[in-house]
Amino acid sequence: MKRKRLWFGAAALVLAGLAIAIGIMYEPPIAPVALRAPASFDPQLVRAGARVVALGDCVVCHTAKDGKPFAGGLPLATPFGTIYATNITPDPDTGIGQWSQEAFARALRKGIARDGHQLYPAFPYTHFTRMSDHDIAAAYAYLMTREPVREQTPKNQLIFPLNFRPLVAFWNVLFLRKGEYQPDATRSAEWNRGKLLVDGLGHCASCHSPLNAIGGEQAGKAFDGGIVDGWEAPPLNALGNAARPWTQAQIVTYLRTGRASEHGAAAGPMLPVTRDLATVPLEDVEAIASYIQSIQKSGAVQPTLTTVSSGKAMSPAEQRGSVLFQASCAQCHGPASPMQVIGGRPTLAFSTAINADTPRNAIQMMFNGIGWHGEDTLNYMPSFIDQYDDQQIADLAAYIRGAYSSRPAWSGVDAMVAKLRKEDSAR
Repeated sequence: MKRKRLWFGAAALVLAGLAIAIGIMYEPPIAPVALRAPASFDPQLVRAGARVVALGDCVVCHTAKDGKPFAGGLPLATPFGTIYATNITPDPDTGIGQWSQEAFARALRKGIARDGHQLYPAFPYTHFTRMSDHDIAAAYAYLMTREPVREQTPKNQLIFPLNFRPLVAFWNVLFLRKGEYQPDATRSAEWNRGKLLVDGLGHCASCHSPLNAIGGEQAGKAFDGGIVDGWEAPPLNALGNAARPWTQAQIVTYLRTGRASEHGAAAGPMLPVTRDLATVPLEDVEAIASYIQSIQKSGAVQPTLTTVSSGKAMSPAEQRGSVLFQASCAQCHGPASPMQVIGGRPTLAFSTAINADTPRNAIQMMFNGIGWHGEDTLNYMPSFIDQYDDQQIADLAAYIRGAYSSRPAWSGVDAMVAKLRKEDSAR
């Protein structure tokens, strides 16, 4: 009899546990709606939505290379496999054309799709949850007036058991803190606007923070820097450690133009962000810069500014790199180059990539360059991934570090070059 009671007790606990688990994982579907005509949306709300969507960088992640805007398909590399961004055009079959505003808001605030399945947190709903009702309504109106594109999203390629979506519900228990942003009454309106944009709509911490073993932002390390698509997203709270400390005005210029005269040019995943921010009102970017300046850590240590060292003994790798630099780089980056004075192009001695702890971004710059963007030639740099082999790229990195930075030589450059080339070829 006692054994039966134990069995019944254990069974009850198991059933209770299953009930709790199902309660955590299950989300009801929201009924589909008929696709609305674009003219049915308030034009003023649509215009406001364009601003919201630009501030959220939605087109950056939801547009595949050479694909149509917002049609999805962009592969997002994660430590757990590849996730493909979804189609968020108003196509009723492959996009969000059957989504109501209620379903759209739930996705942004809880990470739940219209049919009730869990969205992977590569979609930064942990930040979007802070958006206001008005901003959500505006973004919905804007997206629902875009061109519908019939484009099926490729299947995600995730390791087991993370390819089982309901498990994301338990991740949400740990990392999702729902709730609209509440302003700090002790701070200015500009600071509060900046915090809302940086922490919420702009989701800056999702790229510029280190992640833990299960893909959540590490507690207490917001804005300490992270890795995105093979690029280093540098710390946003240590801008005083640059060769020339960033000013608020330089942050504004960089975010709106993709370049800052004493720091360098945006590249990799950050470049399209700056192109989106160039379309929003200036006061939005000023608010972002104001908040970023307020989170700087004290005790910044600036590296010693260096120019090309002529008397310094060079390693064999630096000697080989010097020859390559004169052949391919000196025309724009050499100290006597006319390009150094056009548009305030900074010396490489100011470069965040050259003064970084690792050669990652310097290598990525040489691999990928900065693509041509209309007439904006100041932000152009050709790619050398097909021109130079791994050894030559490593030699160039060694020379540039030794010639333009006072910091110690990088270690593991050869291995980093091989690793990043392999990752780039897989994308």
